[in-house]
Amino acid sequence: MSTTPSNESSRMTSSIGSSSDATALVEEHLPLVNHVVFQVAVHFPRHVDRNDLINAGAIGLVEAARRFDESRGVPFNRFAAQRIRGAIIDAVRAADWAPRSVRTLARRLDSVEQRLAANLGRLPSIGETAAELGISTEEVHALRERVFRSVVLAFEHVASESPDEELTLIDVLADDGREPDAELEDRELKAYLREAVAHLPERHRLIVVGYFIQERTSEDLARFLGVTESRISQMRTEALGMLKRGIEAQYSHRAEEPQGLIERRRADYARRIAESSEVTERIGERSEPDSDRAFCDEIDRLVDLVST
Repeated sequence: MSTTPSNESSRMTSSIGSSSDATALVEEHLPLVNHVVFQVAVHFPRHVDRNDLINAGAIGLVEAARRFDESRGVPFNRFAAQRIRGAIIDAVRAADWAPRSVRTLARRLDSVEQRLAANLGRLPSIGETAAELGISTEEVHALRERVFRSVVLAFEHVASESPDEELTLIDVLADDGREPDAELEDRELKAYLREAVAHLPERHRLIVVGYFIQERTSEDLARFLGVTESRISQMRTEALGMLKRGIEAQYSHRAEEPQGLIERRRADYARRIAESSEVTERIGERSEPDSDRAFCDEIDRLVDLVST
């Protein structure tokens, strides 16, 4: 029996080598990782953390040192560069949950917009981008929405471009610190206020809606209702008082019967506010928030007025 090792055995020995040899290769070629990262990073979005790429590249370098076969005649730096690049790409793909089709669309959209910007000397409009792509503006909006939804940022991502102020994403994210119970209370208060406005006497409701929501002047409202501006001011004060008392009644538990005509009217007004909706409707999210966004903004202003 021959004692000469087979070609396969020689290749195994040459490929694996000693642990100290592999460690020496890794330490000697660590700068290669940064070089490859610098080359491939330009093809990735800015939100991709460069440190993650370096870590993936370092793993690729270690794998290259373990598998390097000097007998193949390929220089280690060339063999390692391919392994490092492959490890980086694999790591990015593994962390990317968006389908490849979205990434292809994103690259196409970005390419078209860059070309148009270079030709026009300015950022292209939606219509110009749509015409270049041969699709409608609605499809461009839908495409952008798909691309934006596919972007995932780490909280540690640096959001500031100033070298003197390294703000991470978590530093700049808006956070009002609102707890769930506070959010539900706010929804309930706004729902009560909506109902309170709706149940005001007609002329008072017209003044509240006209003045606070439609931003009409006291002069316009006085002309419309056929009264003086001072009367408009008086009725506006009366309406705010009614709103304030009607909402406060929703949070009180008064057991005694109201006495007198005015007290009975106030109690009836508060009852109609309470019976206008169920608690689940008041604290639930509105089904069409966009349709009354402006109204909600004005309601915020009214909340401040009736809460003071």
